[in-house]
Order: sequence, then structure tokens, then C-alpha cells
Amino acid sequence: MQYETVIGLEVHVELATKTKLFCACANEFGSEPNTNICPVCLGLPGSLPVLNERVVDFALRIGEALNFTVPERSIFHRKNYFYPDMPKDFQTSQYDEPICAEGWIEVDGERIGIERAHMEEDTGKSTHVGGGGRIHDADHSLVDYNRAGVPLMEIVSHPAMRSSEQARGYVSELRAVLLAIGVSDVKMEEGSMRVDANVSIRPVGTTQLGTKVEIKNMNSIRSLGRAIDYEVERQTIATNTGERIVQETRHWDESEGITHGMRSKEGSSDYRFFPEPDLAPVAPTDEMRAAARAAIPELPAALRERIVAEWQVAEHDARVLVANPALSDYAQESVAALRSGSARDVVNWCTGELLAYGNETGSEPNSWALSPIALAELVGLVGDGAISRSQAKEVLAGCLAGEGAPSDVASARGLAQVSDEGALAAIIAGVLEANPDAVAEFRNGDEKAQKKKRGFLMGEAMKASKGQGNPALLNRLLDAGLE
Repeated sequence: MQYETVIGLEVHVELATKTKLFCACANEFGSEPNTNICPVCLGLPGSLPVLNERVVDFALRIGEALNFTVPERSIFHRKNYFYPDMPKDFQTSQYDEPICAEGWIEVDGERIGIERAHMEEDTGKSTHVGGGGRIHDADHSLVDYNRAGVPLMEIVSHPAMRSSEQARGYVSELRAVLLAIGVSDVKMEEGSMRVDANVSIRPVGTTQLGTKVEIKNMNSIRSLGRAIDYEVERQTIATNTGERIVQETRHWDESEGITHGMRSKEGSSDYRFFPEPDLAPVAPTDEMRAAARAAIPELPAALRERIVAEWQVAEHDARVLVANPALSDYAQESVAALRSGSARDVVNWCTGELLAYGNETGSEPNSWALSPIALAELVGLVGDGAISRSQAKEVLAGCLAGEGAPSDVASARGLAQVSDEGALAAIIAGVLEANPDAVAEFRNGDEKAQKKKRGFLMGEAMKASKGQGNPALLNRLLDAGLE
């Protein structure tokens, strides 16, 4: 029997606010354990929450960017359950009146429906010592409450995806949108974006949903795809052998490439939701909604489309560039400053050497010694033939090291491309005269021999010019000399 995969994703996004959702404790990753805590986020008796208005602003931005309907009011609920990293024994979340309802995002030309997005507080973080890091086999556990009370938006898709590839595309596009609107750094490796996948299968042609299994612990988009593929295979084998699929939560093990059962999956009734008595309903004003709309920049899909059309670059390169908002802003400023060369050249530098430099150094474009205007100058030097592309790489390294503007670095390092046709013609003539055997083999050989000997002669010409000869001009002169 053939089965159809059905996937819904729950994405938890830590919001990039300075303080937590209901108190003034710092929202910082990497602080010493249990230093950003107070009576409110520890749930001590007598403490009362105060809603962070910036969280509402970010929620409204998400609503605008993801085509949600934002109702006149939404309310918080208490979600009751016990877990060691939940200091209050309940989580302040939203239930049947979320701040964002029924949105969508377009992925590769197809709209994927999003059921809701709601505000909630994060839990603390447990570290299980021994037993492979799993609670059941651990010697003991440590709890860091710095994360307790950090503001989250949980974005819940409809079960609308049919493959792991589509799920990966959804998360990639969602991540790009959230980065662009400035609400989160969405770093999966640091936990500021966490994805849970609800996966089920059903016979092709049927509409009734199968028993879903929730998968947790995917710390990258690649892991998400692998986990879904494994779970689909597991459920297919189980169904074909008559085994009943149990509604449960499963843990993805990256090293083993399999999922492990964690616990039976709770239903909403198990959480005993009831309205939070200490918080008033959230009723965004017209001014708040207008401010959120005004804060939305050009979104990734529109920006990619414009870059491809106006700059004549490949879709893949545009996607890589736009995935990093700071880098795409840098590129746009550089393109605006171009005097010669092309926007495509700017993109090639940005998605190649500069992206690699940023990743290696952990730095952002606004901290680089090479400004966008300086990159435009570097592109212009290559476009004008003043330096070659290979020389430009050396100039780039000097600029990033703080040695000065591209033209100054090129002069200081003696990197000037020779484009004098007479001088280069003399070099070609000398190379041909010094290598008569190679010339004869080129003229009398087959295509393979010609390619080999021509490459040799071109290498000799570049060597004779000390690497400073204009490659395009040398190639043309060599072809003429070999005729």
C-alpha cells in the first residue's frame, strides 16, 4: 500500500528582547547559570507578572509578516504540568485566544497555512549528567533558570506539508522572515529557534489524518529532514506489519540517526488550561498595529525576486545572500556605490569570500574594516582591469586586516595588473620562441594535446609577467600567436 506523509511543525522562537516576558531580568544567552532570575520568573509566592510591551510589538510584526489575522484582544492562560525546569509548575501561554490566527507563508511558490502564533514563556534548561544526557539514565540533573520566563512565540503550522524537503523549506523561509523583521536571531544551535515535528502517514487518496507522533531535539534544518525521513520509514514499516502507531513524543538521536520513545503525548485537557488571573487581556491599539507595520522591511521573497531580476544573479546566490539580512544590506549599499563592475560581482564577493570570513571570525559586516563603499571600489578595480581577480583576493585580505582602501593596498603590495598590449605581446612572443616543442605539439596534436600545451604556454606567460598580466588580454594574444 502507498502512503502519504502528513507533517505539521511547531516552531518555538525566542524573541530578541532585552528583558524577559513578565519581569525585568536580562534575556541573555550564555550567562552564568541562575544569575538572570528573580521572584517572578522563579514563581515565588506574592510575585506578580508585568507584560513586556516589546513582546507584543514583536508579536504584531510576526502577525504582519506572516499574513495573520490579529484579533482585537487575546488572553494568557496557565498551562499546568509538572517538570523540574518549570519553577511555577505551570507555563504562562495562550490557548484559544492567541494573538495571531490563520496566517500563511509562501515556500517555492506554494502557500503553507499557519494555524496560529502565540506568546508564551520559556522554561528553564535541564542538563542531565551521565546516562548519555538522557533523564531516565542520568546520575543527577542540573537546572539553569536563566531561560525561565524568556519570551517565546510558538508558530504552529497546519498539517499541510507532505515531505521532509517541504518541511525544511518552510523552516528556512520562516527563519529568513523572522531574521528580516528583527524579532529573533533564530540560532538553532543556541536554542533560540526550536522545531518540533508532528508526523503521520495515511493511505494515498484518503483524507482522515493518521496517528501523529511528535519528534523533538532537532538542532538544525538538516536534522529536521533526517528525523522526518526516519520517522516516516518507521511508521510505514510498523503499519505494514500490523503494529499500531502510538500517539507519543519521540526524541531524535542525531548520532544514531533514529528516534526514541520519550513519553505518551498529552492532549489539551491534560494541561488543564485556565485564564491567567494576574494578566489583563492584550488589546493592541491602532497605533501599535501601525508601528508594527512600519517596522516591516522588504521581506525575503520579494527581495530575492528583485535581486535576481535587477542584478542578474542566480536564484541560489540570491537565496544565500538574503538569508543573512546584515550581509544583504551590506551588498545593497555596495551596489549603490558601484562606479564600474557589476552587481553580480558584488554578490559573488559577498556570498563567497566575505561570507566565509564572517563565519570564520564570527563577525558581522558592520564590524569589518572593508566598508560597502570599499568593496565597490575593489569591484571597480577588477572591472577596470587595474588588478586581476586573483590579485583582488590579496587586496581583500589586506583591506580586512585594516591596511587601508583597496587602491592603497594594491599600490603598497605592488599589485598592478599589466594591460599594456605591446608589453604583453612581447611576453607572448618570448614564451613562444622559448618553447618551440610545445608550440609544435599544439599545432600538430589532437584536442586533448592542444588543451594541455595551451595551458602550459599560458602558465609560462603568466609567470613571465610575474602574475600581473591581464589574463583576458594574454589569452587573446596567445591565441593569435598560435594561429
